[in-house]
Order: sequence, then C-alpha cells, then structure tokens
Amino acid sequence: MRLNGAQIVVECLKEQGVKHIFGYPGAATINIYDELYKNVDSISHILTSHEQGAAHAADGYARSTGKVGVCLATSGPGATNLVTGVATAYMDSVPMVAITGNVSVDMLGKDSFQEVDIQGITMPVTKHNYMVKDINKLAETIREAFYIAKSTRPGPVLIDIPKNLTWEEAEYEYEEPKEYIVDKDFTIDDKIYNMIALSEKPMILAGGGVVRSGANKELLEFAEKLDAQVACTLMGIGAIPHSHAKYTGNIGMHGSLVSNRAINEADLLIVLGGRFSDRVVGKESGFAARAKLIHIDIDPAEINKNIVIDASINGDIKEVLKVLTKNIDVKTNDEWKSYVDKLRNTVGFQTDTTTLNVPLLLGKIAKHTVKDSIVVTDVGQHQMWTAQHFPFEKPNKFLTSGGLGTMGYGFGAAIGAQFANPNEKVIMITGDGSFRMNFNEMITAVKNHLPIKIFVMNNRALGMVRQWQNLFYDKRFSATTLEEDIDYVGLAKSLGGEGFNILNLNDVDTVLEQVFKSEKPCIVNCVVAQNENVYPMVPPGKSIYEAISK
Repeated sequence: MRLNGAQIVVECLKEQGVKHIFGYPGAATINIYDELYKNVDSISHILTSHEQGAAHAADGYARSTGKVGVCLATSGPGATNLVTGVATAYMDSVPMVAITGNVSVDMLGKDSFQEVDIQGITMPVTKHNYMVKDINKLAETIREAFYIAKSTRPGPVLIDIPKNLTWEEAEYEYEEPKEYIVDKDFTIDDKIYNMIALSEKPMILAGGGVVRSGANKELLEFAEKLDAQVACTLMGIGAIPHSHAKYTGNIGMHGSLVSNRAINEADLLIVLGGRFSDRVVGKESGFAARAKLIHIDIDPAEINKNIVIDASINGDIKEVLKVLTKNIDVKTNDEWKSYVDKLRNTVGFQTDTTTLNVPLLLGKIAKHTVKDSIVVTDVGQHQMWTAQHFPFEKPNKFLTSGGLGTMGYGFGAAIGAQFANPNEKVIMITGDGSFRMNFNEMITAVKNHLPIKIFVMNNRALGMVRQWQNLFYDKRFSATTLEEDIDYVGLAKSLGGEGFNILNLNDVDTVLEQVFKSEKPCIVNCVVAQNENVYPMVPPGKSIYEAISK
C-alpha cells in the first residue's frame, strides 16, 4: 500500500512492537505526531517536560526490560536536547532508537530555522546514525536501526528525518522484525582452561555485559563450580544477588574494601563484559597485579583497549559461560574463601545507626518496600551509597548513569521504568544537586499518575565535588555549597504530588509507611549531614587496594 512518511514511521514502530514513545513535538515532527494521535490505541506517546527527560525515559524503559526504548524530538534544539540522554545510553550500552525531525531536504545547509546537523553531532555517541533523504528508504532504515540497537553490544541509534519526507509517499508492506540470533561461534583456547585449572584464588568481575546478555543464572553456576569470589562493576550490580555468599560488593573508586583488596590477592581474574574503566581500575600498574587476566566480551574492540590481558574470548557472555561451566572441573578453594570471609568480617560495610545518614535510610527504604523494587539514581554521593548498600537481588533493578555520570538522569529514567513496569515499585534516590536538574519531570509523573517515590538526600551541597574539595583542596568549597531553603513538601504539593520531610531518626519509619501507602508521586526531603563523605575512596593516582576508609 502507498503511505506517506509519517504513516510509515508509525507503522514501522508498530512492527517493532513499540508500545510507548517518549517525546516533545515541534514543527518538523508535526506530521508524525498527527499519525501518533490517530494510532493512540497502538502506541502511547508520553509528553515529558523536556527532551532530555524523554531520552532518559527511553533509556530507563530499555534498561528495565531489555527492549529497545524510543524517543522522539523535533529539529534544532529539540534534537540537541536529546544528546545528553543519547550519550548516556551509549556509554552504558543501552538499546535505544532516537527519532528526530529536521528541515526539508531543499532547506538543508542554509542555516534554516531550527536546522542543526544532528547526525554529525551524535556520530561519536551513537552506535549508528542516519539522515534519511529518500522516502523509499525510510522503512528499511527504521527496521535496520532497531536491529542495530539491540544486536551484539547494544546501543543507541539515531534517525534524522527531514520534514518533507513526512508527507511524501512510498510503497509500504508490513515486515516481521528481524530477530537477533546470538552468535554461538566463538573459540576458547586451551590456555584458558589451564589457567582456570591452576588457579587457587579465582575472582570474577561481573560487568554490564552480564546484565545485558541475561547471564546472571550462568554467572552463578560458573562461580559456584569454579568456587570463585564475585565482584561487580557499577553496571554489573544485580548480576549476582547482594545476599549471595560469594558476592564481595562493587569495585573501584568507591568499591567495597573487600572487593578492592581481594582482587589484589587473586591469582586469576575473569572479567565478564566489563571495559576496565578508569573508575574501576585506578592506578593501572596496581590493578590485580598478582593475577592472570581473562577477558570475555562480545565487543572485540574492548579486548586489550585499556588493560593488557593474558587471554580472551570474544563472544556472548551467556553462551560463553555455558560452555566454560560445562567443561571445567569442580574446584574447592577453601583457603581463598577463608581469606575473603575474613575480609568481610573485618572491613565489610558497617552502617551507623545513631545518626540520620544515607546508608541507614537506604536500609530502611529497602525494608519498607517490596523486594526487587526498581531503584533509579542520579549521580553523586547518593549513587555510590546506593551501589554499596542497597540489597539488589536481581539484574535490571538498579538503573544509573555509569560511564557518562549524568546528573539529572534519574527522574526521566524512573518514568520510563514505571511505564515499562506498571506493577512494580519504582524508587528514585537523588541528591539535592541532581534534583535541581530534573524536578520538572514531576509534572510528567503527576499527569500520568505514576506512583514514583523520590528520596532527596539533602545535604545542601554538591556532595561529590565538595568531598574532593574537602579532602584534596584544603576545604576551598568553590561553588559546591547549596544553602537554598527549598520547601520540597510545598514543591511536591504544588505540582500535584505529595511531600514529606525526614529531619531526624524518629521520622524515618513513620514517614516511610506513609510514603509507600501513597498512590501519588512523592518527594521525600531527607536532611542529612553536609560534610559526610562516601567511603571507601581511592585517592587520585592510587591503586584500588589503597582505598581509604575514613
């Protein structure tokens, strides 16, 4: 049948099984929005307060489900407002398709109103991007974009559509989405089996690739057969249950002392779907210095990129672990287990129960809500405390910006996660600094009756930067003190939600009971100490095993 470009866009979205799209309209996309209006029974469009919120919502939708998230923006500033969200998804390997409008083809290159080269701008932060100039290629481009976004190592793909294509016509025929078939053709060198057999102090570092490939079950089976200890990167949190006896905690700059010290004693480190980020590795020469390194990753570009390793397997984590587990012998490493258990008992995390602090609040929140809630954070001290202390038992429950470290990520991502998981509890942990960047999305949450619970860890500061100034800049607190007396309760109520204050220990349980009984979006103002630092912390230029604890 013959359809115009706007109709083709919507029909292709329906082909791909898209149920929700997050965006903000404009002149260059008005025809697409007209078609969305006509197809409201098939695709629900969620109007966010800002395009960046739309991109983060698509990201949260994708992270919490494994499906491709979709966002839509007009040309010029609409498109550029998506860029931070697209870059966030790119750094953390999140499957997303971003659709932008542009001026008509005959107006390109003339500095036309709201014209911008969004393809050029996003080239470094997308897995692939397109500008479609031929209406006859529109459908195949959209289909290809979805396939690329979800295949191999996932990532965001951008499609820029000039306005004239939305009214031009072409032949359209329905096509079933192309299924991504995991490549099971990989090679495991005998050297790897020998390294595993000879190890007496094996350790596994689970990265985001374990979560993206859905390999948490395979990770547990492999770790138990190998009798290995397991640490997680920020993106890998949830790959192994927080309560599991082999879990040593997160790793890196603010990682647990158990993980950071154990990795220095391991004789074999197997890195699964991690990229050896500088925040994980610290001083390169001191990273796992006693260990042989095996790196398993679906992306060959990551092998030997940041750290030179001893052996590697290029393949899907889930499929590789199945083969490895089948072919290795059962191992027992009692001395290694005893050493790590001693670390757990001596340098494991302890929570101060005598003052109102973030780790204590996180523990209380976890006890008051249902198990396996989805927890979204912004970026800063609260993010690190959440990674350290919140008891994540399953993957895809901890949504946070890791690689880009995007303040303002949380609210949009929480909205996307709530739409994707309407029957699950979605909790947002943020700081007062980050919350200033996204509280406009409270309007979106209220309008759509999303019962998201927002906990603002209010220390009246940009806490993470202030921590560095405190420790390394002689307490010169340049531009990091936020003494604004904001009425968060009044703010919440003025926008149609509910607000609460937690000012001391006696407030905590009573307020949390009220919060989790409410069916409205809630902002909870948690007043915590301004100068509380998040520990452990690896000082600049140090190895991760040299992390300071106070």
